[in-house]
Amino acid sequence: MLKQILAVVTGVGVAVGVFAADVALKDGHPDTYTVQKGDTLWDIAGKFLSKPWLWPEIWQANPQVENPHLIYPGDVLNLVWIDGKPRLTVGERPPFGPRVRAEPLSDATTAVPLGRVLPFLEKMRVVDRAEFEGLPYVVAIEENRLRGTPGQVVYVRGIDAAPGTRVLVVRATNDYYDVPDAAFWQEQRRKVAAHSLESDGEFENPTWHWMWTLRFGKTGRSEYLGTELMEIAQGEVLRGGDPATVLVKAADSEVRDGDRVIVGGSMPFDMTFFPRAPKAVPEGLRVVSLTGAYNAAGPNQVIALSRGARDGLENGEVFSIFSPGETVVDRVKHPDGSLQRAFRPGRTEVTLPDEFVGHAMVFRTFDRISYALIMDGIRPVEPGDILREPAN
Repeated sequence: MLKQILAVVTGVGVAVGVFAADVALKDGHPDTYTVQKGDTLWDIAGKFLSKPWLWPEIWQANPQVENPHLIYPGDVLNLVWIDGKPRLTVGERPPFGPRVRAEPLSDATTAVPLGRVLPFLEKMRVVDRAEFEGLPYVVAIEENRLRGTPGQVVYVRGIDAAPGTRVLVVRATNDYYDVPDAAFWQEQRRKVAAHSLESDGEFENPTWHWMWTLRFGKTGRSEYLGTELMEIAQGEVLRGGDPATVLVKAADSEVRDGDRVIVGGSMPFDMTFFPRAPKAVPEGLRVVSLTGAYNAAGPNQVIALSRGARDGLENGEVFSIFSPGETVVDRVKHPDGSLQRAFRPGRTEVTLPDEFVGHAMVFRTFDRISYALIMDGIRPVEPGDILREPAN
């Protein structure tokens, strides 16, 4: 499988979000910094700025090199002042004329740890129900086996492809829903739901699995957001027909009846994102699910968000995460045994302020769902947490 590499694109000509504040340099910031192998753009921005998402405000693209927006290990970044404003420039460059870099683009400093997000760029996608239900599906495996592995053939219905055509085998992992505030079965703070399609314990590769958070959502009051698919195998059509014969050539997980088949390669994905403030914050933007965790996640873990490209989310946008304030009884004003507690309990309650949790950066968007990476945090991120403009 072809693995593409994230290229970090930054430039002073890129518009920053409406929430971008005055640039505040971090206390004790260096005047120069030599980029190290393994650095991320978020890490570098955090060495100079109190708010790393304001990186586009200070980056001075260098027009003297072939790729003026890319940063490589060994580059020396200098903090200078231009027209009374801080700017970062790349030092040790020829004074005139373009220069062709010897380093490949794959060596460029990435916005986030590549290993954390690459599986979700290459192997995950979110589609709507109609598209999912229209996909060809595995109806049987050779010799009536329960599972299919590389070197075996599977039989696929609904596929129209010539022999030699490459196909992907995918599996549905989650249905996502946006739940109204007053859904009777929800806790007060929950406004999202992820209904697991893999909760039977048979998932062979839990590394890729979005752990289920709420086994609800199939109600007419909920808005369906999408079905998450995970690529589990690659194959090749041997013979057409209904069913067609497909050879499994490589697999991360065993193929089974009901798995869906997609003709062609992986979905294209954006390779040019960088941390920045959002243009706007969609209403109802919340954490809908976690990866690699049951009910809480931390830095460098991927989360799914309840809004996507349809709502204006873009790759690279950074948001602050807040835990919704709990509703508690004011026992000082309304002690146990009081008439208000007995007859009007709602009037005895008070909602505590929302609490800051951390920051997350969007790195892949679908129509109504997005993936984001938790960049930092002071407490665990939970499903239902709220995302707002990055102001902390």
